[in-house]
Amino acid sequence: MKEEQVTGLRQSDSLISTLTLGVATGLGFGYSPFAPGTIGCLWGLPLTWVVSRIPGWPTQVGLILALCFAGIPLCSAAARRLGKKDPGEIVWDEIASLPIVFLWIPARLISRPEILLIGFVLHRVFDISKLPPVRNVEKLPAGAGIMADDVVAALYACLVLHGLLWLFPWLSR
Repeated sequence: MKEEQVTGLRQSDSLISTLTLGVATGLGFGYSPFAPGTIGCLWGLPLTWVVSRIPGWPTQVGLILALCFAGIPLCSAAARRLGKKDPGEIVWDEIASLPIVFLWIPARLISRPEILLIGFVLHRVFDISKLPPVRNVEKLPAGAGIMADDVVAALYACLVLHGLLWLFPWLSR
């Protein structure tokens, strides 16, 4: 009986670990042999659309914060399972941080493919380029470091996107 209980726990742990890894890798998109972070980040686009439809920016910010903070233990567990500090296969950080890029952008603009593309590209550019302090926050332990660099990159992208919309008002029409 005791052995069955242990086996049951291990199977349960294995299921939880598999589900955790599935979410952290963007349902496997993070295993893409070509640009896994960019491919995995695609899941952030429908998430961004959903977040933009939630009434009230405080609720939107709350949801984004919840997704990002949930990403810390999620990414930590996935990194442990993959046996690496910051595995490229983990893309939850890209997914959860992408809506930050579009904070305070009207939902009608987020429905426009060119605005989504500009924000998406900005997010990827800032994530890949690792401008200061992105490289510094990446050194935080485990999932905190995995999540933090993408959050900072998303904040940079958000500022630039707002700047572009201000500089080029025809983008906002």
